[in-house]
Amino acid sequence: MNNFPSMKRLALAAACLALAAGAHAAEATAPLSAAASDPATLQWMVGAPPPADKIIRFDDGSYFTFPQLRWSVSHFRQLMPTVEVARGLGAPQPLQRALRKDIDSLRFTPLGSKDSMTWEQSLGANYTDGIVVLHRGRIVYERYFGVLKDSGQHGAMSVTKSVMGTLGAALVAEGKLDPNKKVAEYVPELAKSAFGDATVRQVLDMTTGLKFSEEYADPKAEVWQHAAAGNPLPKPKDYTGPRSYFEYLQTVQHQGRHGEAFGYRTVNADVLGWLIARVTGQNVNEYLSEHVWRKLGAEQDAYMSDDSTGTPFAGGGLSAGLRDLARFGEMLRNDGRYNGQQIIPKAAVADIRRGGDKQLFAKGGYDLLKGWSYRDMWWVTHNDHCAYMARGVYGQRIYVDPKAEMVIVRFASTPTAANAANDPTTTPAFEALGKLLLAKPK
Repeated sequence: MNNFPSMKRLALAAACLALAAGAHAAEATAPLSAAASDPATLQWMVGAPPPADKIIRFDDGSYFTFPQLRWSVSHFRQLMPTVEVARGLGAPQPLQRALRKDIDSLRFTPLGSKDSMTWEQSLGANYTDGIVVLHRGRIVYERYFGVLKDSGQHGAMSVTKSVMGTLGAALVAEGKLDPNKKVAEYVPELAKSAFGDATVRQVLDMTTGLKFSEEYADPKAEVWQHAAAGNPLPKPKDYTGPRSYFEYLQTVQHQGRHGEAFGYRTVNADVLGWLIARVTGQNVNEYLSEHVWRKLGAEQDAYMSDDSTGTPFAGGGLSAGLRDLARFGEMLRNDGRYNGQQIIPKAAVADIRRGGDKQLFAKGGYDLLKGWSYRDMWWVTHNDHCAYMARGVYGQRIYVDPKAEMVIVRFASTPTAANAANDPTTTPAFEALGKLLLAKPK
């Protein structure tokens, strides 16, 4: 990495702050297997101090290379500044357990393959760090690997977007955000940017026309500028660019027309975070804490990475406990109601489930997601179970299956960022489990 120009090194050190649908280039050689790259076995950051070859740092970007990544995703708070998503002081809402022994042996056929595999085999194939399955609100399956423990938090990556989208959908349902208003009507600072004449709905559904590439292999891609702006480290003396997420958003320019096609770009979620902060008077971590996390009866505080001004990264900065995200998914499965109260308006959940424009989504080029759509920053399958999903690079997922009364949350640390790399062994596995629980409920 030492051959990178200063700004790119700065951006690389904050690469996790710009994670989205784009993918890092695949490793030149075959990556280590899940077992061989187990961060506990490799003993990263063990010792006082750790041996020099076992130290992982934020400032040199080593924390986001494979296999070090497998340790980092469970320790972001140890490496970078964060803000809290407090759970409050009340007792957690307990999750009952009814563990099943028939899930590991469940067989399914990966997309594009003729050979089947078991659910248990898929966990290693997807470098799973933790996974929990709720059926009718009870834990029927839960496993942890590597350095992730049930008391730990893990980076949710772009699953963060779906959490933010849920807040946005709720504010629309409550009449606090008008989906048809232009962004500049709420945030005048964005009037001269590409977002100024986009509607709130176009931001929520990512149908904005923006000049913003998330191709990490391209040194001129705007994603590097975005990451450099959001990096909380001191900037090089010759750095003259934006110094925060909000400053960067004001520089984004038009490319194409709003409303013509789906285009997955992290900066839309950053704009949504600004909209939420502007209409509520709270940063997104504070609003998420007060209006969702405390009401869920979460077990743990969550946290979000932030920039040098303390602004949370709405596009991918959330880290949370596995079971707490399961509570979040279960709330959505129950039309926004959980822990004895209506947390998210039922109309907001219905809007997510309904999905977006399939024709606009098809223009996004997701060959493995034919027939899907995107709504309120959720990926909607339109399958026969009406399932919808939050997706984050390196294998993060929340999967809500209303028909099977099932919620799956998975944390992972795959060698390749792109969701397309693990979709073939993820989507059919989740669908198969939904069919099993529907056919053989307990």
